[in-house]
Amino acid sequence: MAVAGAIFGAALGGWLSDAYGRKKTTLLADFVFVTGSVCMAAAPDPYVLILGRLLVGFGVGVASITAPVYIAEVSPSEIRGGLVSVNVLMITGGQFLSYIVNLAFTEVPGTWRWMLGAAGLPAVLQFVLMLFLPESPRWLFTKNKQVEAVAVLENIYESDRLKGEIELLSVAVEEELRQVQSMESIGYFTLFSKKEIRLALLAGVGLQAFQQLTGINTVMYYSPTIVELAGFVSNKIALLLSLMVAGMNAIGSIIGISLIDRCGRRFLVLTSLSGVFVSLGILSGAFYWTSLDVAAVDVHQTLKKAGYACPSLLDSSKLIWNCNGCINAGCGFCTAIGNQMLPGSCFVANTTAETYCLQQCRHWYDEGCPSSHGWLAVLGLVLYIAFFSPGMGSVPWAINSEIYPAKYRGRCGGIAATVNWICNLIVAQSFLSLIDALGTPITFMLFAAITFVAFLFVLAFVPETKGLSFEEIENLWEKRANGQSKTKKTSALTESLLNNRQKSQSIR
Repeated sequence: MAVAGAIFGAALGGWLSDAYGRKKTTLLADFVFVTGSVCMAAAPDPYVLILGRLLVGFGVGVASITAPVYIAEVSPSEIRGGLVSVNVLMITGGQFLSYIVNLAFTEVPGTWRWMLGAAGLPAVLQFVLMLFLPESPRWLFTKNKQVEAVAVLENIYESDRLKGEIELLSVAVEEELRQVQSMESIGYFTLFSKKEIRLALLAGVGLQAFQQLTGINTVMYYSPTIVELAGFVSNKIALLLSLMVAGMNAIGSIIGISLIDRCGRRFLVLTSLSGVFVSLGILSGAFYWTSLDVAAVDVHQTLKKAGYACPSLLDSSKLIWNCNGCINAGCGFCTAIGNQMLPGSCFVANTTAETYCLQQCRHWYDEGCPSSHGWLAVLGLVLYIAFFSPGMGSVPWAINSEIYPAKYRGRCGGIAATVNWICNLIVAQSFLSLIDALGTPITFMLFAAITFVAFLFVLAFVPETKGLSFEEIENLWEKRANGQSKTKKTSALTESLLNNRQKSQSIR
């Protein structure tokens, strides 16, 4: 339900951001999120809990579009990518901290209420701090609030650059307003009627879709399950390895911040996708070898404990003579004493049988099977995060915050964010079903194939925007829309201002 709320929030967030401003929309998102968190923590019944999850999801969805746009519009172009990536770091760092906080609350009475209630504290902090921050200067210019916009710009740029930035922003906004005045309204038809906007949307929406379709949330949501499928039976070990995955995600975001404005968005994404492709291949191979290297079932030993024996053992039509077959039959595998890879017993999957197994100093498996290749799956997971986080984790949000004209930025970003959340939902809901239908190795190969398609997509449709001003990015899309030989010339004033900015930056 939280993801459903996020889809709705992202879809509406773009319009709210353009209509009422980035700051007010962020404050609204914080308020709704806190309200949802309180509803969940104090829920007297499941219906209130569901309502709380919807509200929390709505707040996340709105913030997912508004926050990166706000950061991009108040940032100098030369560090814009890094600052937008800080937003992603706060998300991945928050996920890591949530594991620790939830672990701390496991021994507290009313565990889940404390966990859900604590989620509202960061939103309260952001709400309070946001009250002291200014509105986006670009949005203020589009609303004819030049005096307020200049006051904000004075706090961002040094005096030798300030005048040029004000003039450049003023000219760009005037051109946009002139185009808008010739139209009745800025509807979604307007967005798709302009070729340069369509091209920008293709790049932005495609990146957001592939961010999810390459499987990141299967790793984040199901990392404990994946670790168990790889043969790590202990819940504590599985959670610890999942914590390591979340930590790697946060570290990768830090690396992305340092590289995005040095190496460029396009190079970072292509490198990221290359590493993700290899990592998914390792995961697929690990689970394939795990399926082959599996302990057998000692039928004779199992039937000695008739009260515990899996009923399917007596059905000759079902071949369950190894651990995988035992678990697929809905039973549990009890390993041999001393060596988990020797033939073990296949018992009914209940607490009594599990307790008996553990009392014999044996290990109990009912999710995955013991394997000598489990470490390879964990390696694949770590490499996946190490490559995904610096590039595909942060760059799609950075690019979507900068590739659209100011007048359309909120709505276009909202469309892209909505697609992201829809793909998030599709992947999260289909992952375990795909494993049941295709098997774990083929499922990860499918994600690898999607990653390859994403690599080709970036090569074809995503330009480099490192160090470019918003105006230069708009000109870039106009060039692509009209063809290099038919490129519209930039106005003399705008071209002069851009040249002055570049000279000022090179002097510093």
